[in-house]
Amino acid sequence: MTITELSIKRPTLVVVVFSVLAVLGIYGYLQLNYDLVPKLTAPVLTIQTIYPGGSPNSVENNVTKVIEDAIIGLEKISEIRSTSSEGFSLVIIQFDMDADIDKALQDAQRKINQVVNKLPSTAKQPVISKLANDELPVLRLTVTSNMDAKELNQFIIDKIQPRLTKIKGVGLVSLLGGEEREIKVNIDANKIKAYKLNLFAVTQTLKGQNLDFPTGNVKSEDEQLVVRVAGKFNSLDEIKNQTIGLSRTGGQIKLKDIAEVYDGTKDLSNIYRLNDNTSIGMLIVKQSDGNTVQVSDDVKKEIERIEKDYEKEGIKFTIAQDSSTFIMDSANAVKFDLFLAVILVALVMFVFLHSIRNSFIVLISIPTSLISVFFLMYLFNFTLNTITLLAMSLVIGILVDDSIVVLENIHRHLEMGEEPRVAALRGRNEIGFAALSITLVDVVVFVPLALITGIIGNLLREYALVVVCSTLMSLFVSFTVTPTLASRISKVEHFNPNSLLGRFSIWFEKQFTKLEELYQKVLRWSLNNPKKIVLGIMIATIFSFALFPMGFIGFEFFPPVDRGEIIVTAELKPGVTIEETNRQVQILEAELRKIPEVNKIVTNVGASGEGIFLTFSKANSSEILVGLVDKKQRKKSTDDLAQDIKLKLSTYPGITVRVAPVSLMGTSGRSPIEILVKGTNYADVLEAGKQIVNIASKIEGTSDVRLSTEEGNPELNINIDRDKLSKFNLTIAEVSQNLRIALTGDDDSKYTMNGTDYNLKIVLDNFDRYNPEDLRRFTFINQLGKPIELQQFANIWITTGPSKLERFDRTAAVTVKSQVFGKTSGVVAQEIMKKLKDVKFNSDVDYELIGEQKNLGDSMKSLLYALFGGILFVYLIMVALYNSYLYPFVVLFSIPLAIVGAFLGLALTMKSIGIFSMLGIITLVGLVAKNAILLVDRTNVMKFEHNLPTMDALLEAGKTRLRPILMTTLSLIFGLLPIALSTSAGSEVKSGLGVVLIGGLSSSLILTLVLVPIVYNTFDRIKEKFPKKIS
Repeated sequence: MTITELSIKRPTLVVVVFSVLAVLGIYGYLQLNYDLVPKLTAPVLTIQTIYPGGSPNSVENNVTKVIEDAIIGLEKISEIRSTSSEGFSLVIIQFDMDADIDKALQDAQRKINQVVNKLPSTAKQPVISKLANDELPVLRLTVTSNMDAKELNQFIIDKIQPRLTKIKGVGLVSLLGGEEREIKVNIDANKIKAYKLNLFAVTQTLKGQNLDFPTGNVKSEDEQLVVRVAGKFNSLDEIKNQTIGLSRTGGQIKLKDIAEVYDGTKDLSNIYRLNDNTSIGMLIVKQSDGNTVQVSDDVKKEIERIEKDYEKEGIKFTIAQDSSTFIMDSANAVKFDLFLAVILVALVMFVFLHSIRNSFIVLISIPTSLISVFFLMYLFNFTLNTITLLAMSLVIGILVDDSIVVLENIHRHLEMGEEPRVAALRGRNEIGFAALSITLVDVVVFVPLALITGIIGNLLREYALVVVCSTLMSLFVSFTVTPTLASRISKVEHFNPNSLLGRFSIWFEKQFTKLEELYQKVLRWSLNNPKKIVLGIMIATIFSFALFPMGFIGFEFFPPVDRGEIIVTAELKPGVTIEETNRQVQILEAELRKIPEVNKIVTNVGASGEGIFLTFSKANSSEILVGLVDKKQRKKSTDDLAQDIKLKLSTYPGITVRVAPVSLMGTSGRSPIEILVKGTNYADVLEAGKQIVNIASKIEGTSDVRLSTEEGNPELNINIDRDKLSKFNLTIAEVSQNLRIALTGDDDSKYTMNGTDYNLKIVLDNFDRYNPEDLRRFTFINQLGKPIELQQFANIWITTGPSKLERFDRTAAVTVKSQVFGKTSGVVAQEIMKKLKDVKFNSDVDYELIGEQKNLGDSMKSLLYALFGGILFVYLIMVALYNSYLYPFVVLFSIPLAIVGAFLGLALTMKSIGIFSMLGIITLVGLVAKNAILLVDRTNVMKFEHNLPTMDALLEAGKTRLRPILMTTLSLIFGLLPIALSTSAGSEVKSGLGVVLIGGLSSSLILTLVLVPIVYNTFDRIKEKFPKKIS
């Protein structure tokens, strides 16, 4: 007894099985998290080390290289990149995709611990952390109150930050801007010179008098007491009155005699503003496994409670950016597309079947196939994201295919006068092999996709598995639910010419009959004139591939997404103070407010960053997040507005402005074109980098071409004469210690107030370290108590150096970066690389594309392998099903026909080839092969079972299979229309895939109906000539 016969005889069994699947599916759906894209955790570690006062060269030699040498032995390292900037070292370690990042973190920590003593004594402890692009800021908040800035900053740290950190799913709450309390000890250089005091000695004395020190235990017969020396300062007066030396007359020298001590704030390193209002910003970062939407909702509820709890303090939150909004908008848009697809497929079914009953039978396959997929997604730990929801929208047309084919054949048996249950069983059994074939063809195409590794591996895996699971379920439904319902409610419809539906059905059938007759004439003529048809199709194929060199189709990794946000980075010349940067940036903000499409400006002065993860402190730089009105309310795209802003702001002298739309992930994103230049000699590498910048700047489509590093960072060089130093009874250590405290300051000691520790910073007064002349006159007290000025034993001059130094795999490197406008990034990158082939650099200098272009190349290579693998699997599965090597080969001829329409569709809609459009082409392999399978399968039946000649068998197969082919293809096309035509949030990602599928299905529908019979007939003739060699 077959599964279909069992289902027809025992419908209650079908009800029970699908009820259980429905319950499991609903449970799985309720457990699923929402996210923008599948989890794409990069196996990356970062090692950040602060080295106060260190120049880029000093940081590289004393910190970066030491760390690189320590971690080089870690397992499965793919590449090591490092950046040494003023006072800061960053080493980024990228591992192979199969590396265990947690184990790598532990190994790296152990190796760094072994070399910490080799780092400069003033360098801070290296901080090692994992990077994951799913641990991104969920919310960007702005906090205001009626407290002063310093008090508010501490209030947030003490009261608000802990409450938000406790929320489930929140990984990190970081602050931007604000004024942080710091106890200042500003020492007067002239006074310590007059008292003949050593700055380093004063610092050590003050720190030594500010200690709580446990000294041991005191035991009695019945108790034990811990003895602690309570030596911490309890007030500013205690600090001021601390004795730090003796005068020549024997009097005490108090700290207040040589320094100003006051309750101040840390030096400004960051200024945060929302719409011209200076405030404190908060970034809420979710944990790796956190639900973005849920975390956002929970944080919003908590900040409402915080506002109520601290109403007296006037605490108010403003949401500057909420990534969950875009996620939900994208998800809801795909859900709406899915709903529209169901409606359009229903209309197609109704038009062809003329029956609400039969349309219902076909449509019931959609929810019954999809519902259980949610449970499988839950088991696989998938999320409801753009990719999985897109896969569900795509399969709407696929899910009805099997049911259409089965029901159409059952309906044909009903018209032959068979009893419904007999017709249902015979109709399914007769077409079951073809249904199995088209389903397996769909499924095997996605097997290579699920096996792809690399950066797009997870993305493709979730897409492929959702399609495969739902398609296999649709086959199960077509063998159980469809024949069960058909045996109970399906019947032959008799058209009533007096009703509107009847008249439409009669008219449609007449038109369809005419179409069948026309197709029979075309097919007969084509079979008699095969060379003309083949020549025409070859010309169309060549033309479609020629669209690439003609410039109609470009290349890019991900299509740019209009999130309605733009990042503006403004840089002043190196050495500019943060106060001057702030003043200049306010001028730019005033210009931005004049643009009618701008509704929000979030400014972070002193920030510099590019890419997903890291933002650095940089006094001469600022990042401005420009929020735009909804794209339905503006005529210009984000890209166009970004160019307008670039032109408007670039007119200000002394300010370098870079503008880029916010990426799909909600960050400023890396530059779409990055060229890594590396070599053994930094000067040669830098010169080559400058040459590449000049060449790239002349390529049409490039914008903001620049080097990752730049010369011109002002530096004061001190060259010490060791002989003179010895004569003055001074050492290098004494000079370095005193200069570090004088210029950078010493904040190792803490001042405790109300249970909170604040930095106690000892430094020369600003006035005494304002210009180079102050430094020349800086006085040291030698061991004999004599004052010695720096200029007496050292040469001091102003020079310039690099703003930062980069290394790649432990060799010197710079990166050439460029934005793109008016062309796709892949095409522009190809043109740049073509130009560079004619340029001769030094023999030890090499260059290569990295970042997005490298990912594009690697991904395209993987997808091409998946495409050929899919074609091979389709052929092999058909060989197994048909027990023939010849007829499956005929089916493969339908694939190039789909490529023609796919490329034409991309050219007409001005889309480019990227990850999603390639995904569409791979999907086409399975979809278009189904039409050919239906034709070949029917032809074989008529030829081998009914002994018809090949020509007659092909004509009969074309007539019989025209309706199911049209129904399945049109249901797919109409089901994909909402995806291709969508203008909603994130539509740019999915529209390319929709266009490729619609174009490919359209061309394949027309050409397959003609070419496949021609190829079949040709192969059949060849087989007749060589009957023993071909089977």
